[in-house]
Amino acid sequence: MEADWEVEIGGDAPILDTCWSGFVDLRLNADAVNSLHEVQQLPELGQALKILNRASSPVWTSKCDVWQLAEIDPLELDLPGEAGLVGLACYIDILKAEPQAWLSHEKTVEWSKSLCSRLRSCPLRGCRADLVVRKANCKGASNGFGITSYLSAAGTDLSQAQRRLSIALVVFADTICGAAVPDRTSKLQ
Repeated sequence: MEADWEVEIGGDAPILDTCWSGFVDLRLNADAVNSLHEVQQLPELGQALKILNRASSPVWTSKCDVWQLAEIDPLELDLPGEAGLVGLACYIDILKAEPQAWLSHEKTVEWSKSLCSRLRSCPLRGCRADLVVRKANCKGASNGFGITSYLSAAGTDLSQAQRRLSIALVVFADTICGAAVPDRTSKLQ
């Protein structure tokens, strides 16, 4: 899986709002994941959200979305030379379960680098994760930093892109939560 990170914390950079009006705390009610519109679009997103929000997880989520990609760079998804690709993407805003852990952007960057390294070792073609370190607020008060995790996948049709993104989501969540990452290469070829 391709993976990279960046920092967007200055000027007009977006800020993660962890207490937005539609927030559903999946740490308190995991079954509420089934009511999310995004999960109805991409069911495996629900599985990833459950993993990321369980009691033993080092992180929790505050927001997500799913959309079809308008443009695809095959090289960014390790699919050089392939034409006619269809892409699907999602984002998940994540915050550290231990509030003191990401009070500095340096600690958040360190964690992001480590996660990217582990994700790159996963043999998934046609998938990509981009982590963006951002400031995080709850009700106007600074909570330190969080990460917007963009995951994308492409295939020769929407069905293949969805399968690849679904696998990438579960691998992403399992990698964060320390589960052994299964070799799913054969399903992606």
